[in-house]
Amino acid sequence: MPHLTLEYTDNLPAFDCAAALRTINQAALDSGLFGENDIKSRAFCLNQWRVGVAETPRAFLHVRIALLSGRPPEVRQALAEQVLAALIPTVNRPPGMEIQFSVETADLDRASYAKATVHA
Repeated sequence: MPHLTLEYTDNLPAFDCAAALRTINQAALDSGLFGENDIKSRAFCLNQWRVGVAETPRAFLHVRIALLSGRPPEVRQALAEQVLAALIPTVNRPPGMEIQFSVETADLDRASYAKATVHA
């Protein structure tokens, strides 16, 4: 735990998704809340999306951090802010483009979560 899901729009120039995932994984590790091999991340490039209604050049990135339930709100907020701060520098920002960055935390029900680690 946690599961990090990055969604990003397909109009970000030269976006290195793999590097962004490494960066947000490192931010999660640096929080001190998780073991290194417990952090799992994945990304989805969005090719159908819209921000607002204006024809202004816009893009967005959003990270959802799924955690086992029970962490206090201030811990979750600090984690979200740490991941957000790490994510922003991973994106090239072309002149005139508005890019929105956001991070949320979401609880996974601890009582119904199951996990197994298998070594070959």
